[in-house]
Order: sequence, then C-alpha cells, then structure tokens
Amino acid sequence: MEPKNFTHVSEFILLGFSEDPELQPLLFGLFLSMYLVTVLGNLLIILATISDSHLHTPMYFFLSNLSFVDICFTSTTVPKMLVNIQTQSKAITYAGCITQMCFFELFVGLDNFLLAVMAYDRYVAICHPLHYTVIMNHRLCGLLVWVSWIMSALHSLLQSLMALRLSFCTDLDIPHFFCETNQLVYLACSDTFLNNMVLYFVAGLLGRGPLAGILYSYSKIVSSIRAISSAQGRYKAFSTCASHLSVVSLFYCTLLGVYLNSSIVQDADSSATASVMYSVVTPMLNPFIYSLRNKDIKSALKRLFEEEIIKRPIFLGLKNCF
Repeated sequence: MEPKNFTHVSEFILLGFSEDPELQPLLFGLFLSMYLVTVLGNLLIILATISDSHLHTPMYFFLSNLSFVDICFTSTTVPKMLVNIQTQSKAITYAGCITQMCFFELFVGLDNFLLAVMAYDRYVAICHPLHYTVIMNHRLCGLLVWVSWIMSALHSLLQSLMALRLSFCTDLDIPHFFCETNQLVYLACSDTFLNNMVLYFVAGLLGRGPLAGILYSYSKIVSSIRAISSAQGRYKAFSTCASHLSVVSLFYCTLLGVYLNSSIVQDADSSATASVMYSVVTPMLNPFIYSLRNKDIKSALKRLFEEEIIKRPIFLGLKNCF
C-alpha cells in the first residue's frame, strides 16, 4: 500500500457554482431573494396557523412544523454561501463544515419524516373520517413530531461521528456550495468503506421507510376516493391532499434526481445545481403550494393582514396625539 500524506485539516474550500467574478453579483442576488422569500413565506404559514383558531388541527400543526424545518433547512447552507460570495472567500473551517453537515442531515431527515407523518394524517382523514379526531389526538401528533426529531437527530449524529473519523490529504476543495456528506467521503484519503456502508444503509433505511409509508398511505387514499360515488365528493377528498402530494413529488423527485445523477454521471457541477432544487427551491415553493390551493390558509392570511392594517392606523393616531 502506498503511503499517503495525511494532514491536519483546518479548513475546506467550497467551490460553489462558478468562479467567474461577473456572475457573483447575479448569484448573490438570486440566492438572497430566494432565501428571503423562503423565510418570509414559511413564517407567514406559521403565523397564520398560530393566530387562527380554525387552523388548530393536526394537518396545520404538521404544516407549521414543516415550515419551521424548511426555514432551518435553507438557513443551514444559504447564509454561508452568501457570506462567501460577498467576502470573495470560499473557505469554511473544519468545525464549521462538520457542523453544517450535521444540521443539514438533521433537517433533510426531518423534512422526510414530516412528509410521511402528513401522509398518514391525510390517510386517517380520508379513510377513517369518523375516527379522525380520536386517532389524531394531541398526544399522538406531539409524539409523531418528537419521534421525527429523535430519529433525524440520531441519524445526523451518526453521520457526523463517521465523518470525524476521516483523514484528508492536500486536496480540500469541495465542488459544492455546502458541506455534503458524500463530498467529504469522496475527498477523504483514509479508508471510507465503513463510511460508505453506513451512509447507504442508514440513508436507504431512513429514506425508503418514510417513502414506503407515503406510498402505502396514498394507495389507500386512492382506493377510498375511487369508492366515493359522487364526483363532487371525490374532488373534495382529493383536494385535501393535493397540496401535500405536490410537495412530496417535488421533494422526492429532486432528491432522487440528485443521488441518481451523482451515482451515474459523477459530475460535480450538475450535482451542485441539482442539490439547489431540493435544498433551496423546494422549501421556497412549499408555502406557495399550500397557500394557493388552500382556502383556509388564504383566509387566515387575509385576516392576519387585516388585523395588522387595523392596528396600525390606531397606533399612528395615538402617536400623533402626543
């Protein structure tokens, strides 16, 4: 076996999308606007579900949790990329890279589990409507969210500990805009067999399990909808899960596209571009998907804005009196 020049790693270099100086302002403006839209849109969903008592139901409880996770999801990667573009520095410390990877694994896992939990909620609502309030009680809803957090945290911790055992040589350039687990394993000079086994086994288990639950739930939902005699009843039943189905399709199609592309093409640039779809674009589109097709969310947002408009003139009038 040839000796390898292992070195103590202090920082990595995130190459990002392009080194062209003329493209940096465009990339900064694009990702800043996408990040602001993501944060604002998901915050509005959270505020609407909290402020409106009509939305204090399991479906909107899970939706507000998904919105919170989406804000954290994009905040794990995009702000660091924006700072690097603004400061014209591509460096990220070793500790910062491992921390970013840890939180990224946590929130992508949470997205995965929460989508499965929301599919189960729709399954109970459509297939067992008379027992919905009994089955989806406050205790079960809280338990499902806590289990999602615990499973995602354990997975994130395992991947982080496996990354800490890796040794690196002189090539510390990551052809990505954030520290992804696959990229760190690829850069390592030490034996990565155990890392690859854990990566594919755990990711396959935690990825396929929720996906199998989603597919099973929707197979039962489709069967129940087909059994409804009236066309209006079928449309109403389907409309309750159309938004969730759109988000699931967008998330899993882009996520699977990234990993299939990386395993077949082995093109770092295309992998980084594809990663933007599920890590930035999907969290940005989720609020639009849920609000545009959901009358309850639109009504809650309308009441929220009307209350703010009413309060503001009263406040300004009192201010002018002094």
